[in-house]
Amino acid sequence: MYDIKELTKDIHQNAERQEFVKTLMSGSIEPNLYATYLYNQLQCYAVLEKYGIENSLFRTTPNLPRAEHIHYDFKALWTSEGKPTITQSTKDYVAHIETIKEDAEKLYAHIYTRYLGDISGGQMIMRKTPGPNRYYKFKHKEIKEYKRIVREMINSYLNVYKLNILNEAKFCFASATKLFQEMKEIEDMYYKPLILTNEVKDDLGTTN
Repeated sequence: MYDIKELTKDIHQNAERQEFVKTLMSGSIEPNLYATYLYNQLQCYAVLEKYGIENSLFRTTPNLPRAEHIHYDFKALWTSEGKPTITQSTKDYVAHIETIKEDAEKLYAHIYTRYLGDISGGQMIMRKTPGPNRYYKFKHKEIKEYKRIVREMINSYLNVYKLNILNEAKFCFASATKLFQEMKEIEDMYYKPLILTNEVKDDLGTTN
């Protein structure tokens, strides 16, 4: 029997090593920056859940879908006018899910990758990020049960559709990695304090 966790170990670890993950876990992420991250996640979860429901992929885990909760968290945190930036990786992810909307096993690879992460590592993120954090809240009894069900489902698909499952899980991890990189760029551009060089200070007349 194949083990999806072992087969995706390297690309999973690469996603976790991204600099923005440190920001998420810092306990001091700027609320609007986190809201931007949530807004991008919302686009991805909404389209995945739309087709997951159409393919009856949540029938044994009815409280697993997260889009409604992510939207609630986003609205609680976002204070700027307009809407946040939707990154290129998010646009690409939504477009990709549209191409596999009738392929249950491919969709489930994304459900495994995203939701098992929410049930597992997401519980640590929940304690470090601002807002109501409904995104990562599950009933205690659901955490253990949903982990078991999702793992059983993905491994049953994997034994029949190994290549499809692996390709989709890797795509999902790669998309998450790219989003972390894009979020780091947004953080550096809009949320980092400006550090003046000596040359700039001279031009501003702030040095002797």
